[in-house]
Order: sequence, then structure tokens, then C-alpha cells
Amino acid sequence: MSWSGVTRKAVRWMGACACLVVLATGAAGREKQIAGEYACVEARVAGKSVPCRAATLSLKTDGKFELEGREGEYLVSGNWVELEGKVLKSRAKIEEGHKIVFRFHNKKGLCEMIYERRVVELGKTQLS
Repeated sequence: MSWSGVTRKAVRWMGACACLVVLATGAAGREKQIAGEYACVEARVAGKSVPCRAATLSLKTDGKFELEGREGEYLVSGNWVELEGKVLKSRAKIEEGHKIVFRFHNKKGLCEMIYERRVVELGKTQLS
């Protein structure tokens, strides 16, 4: 018994749909897990490094953040994390090595605030 052209096209279409579903669920499972405490390790103003005195950024597992007493929610979208609160609204790039980089312009030029994830193990604190 031979398959008709319509049946072959239907089987191919269903196979393609099944592949797309598998790929989509696999991509969703690889969503970046960025919850944790982040310390400002470097600040650059107009290309020059300056000491960073910014407060710790806390990204909680429930999708909420805290920074200098400001609170709100965050959303991970690809390589970006978007912070949205009553007072603070910002977007930062997620980079290799558990880093979050905020970039903005002020009267001195381009500024970068580089936060790195802080790891706490049995009473000792270190930057990873």
C-alpha cells in the first residue's frame, strides 16, 4: 500500500511540529537562573575605572529584587535582566562569569556598573 501525497505532507508537518515543541521546551528549561546576591566589583566612568561603592543587588528566587532599599520585580529576557519598581526602572546585560552590567550615560559620559555574583559557603564570603 502506498501513501498518498497528502498523507506524506501531513506526516512531515506533524514531525516538524513535534521537533519545534521539543526545541521550545528545551530552550525554556535553559532559562538563566540569576537569583542571588551581587556585589559591585567595578565602576567605569568615561572609560576610567573608579572605586565602586554601590550597594549590593539582591535578586530573589521569587522574581523580586532589592537595591539600596528600593524594591521591585525583575524579569530575565534572553541576555538581559529588567528591574522594575516604584522608584527604579533599569535594564542590565547578563555577561559571562555571573556578571550583571548596567550601562548608562551621565554628564561625564558612558558609565558602567559591573556586579558580580557573591558566593557564600559555610561562613566565608568570596566573589566567584
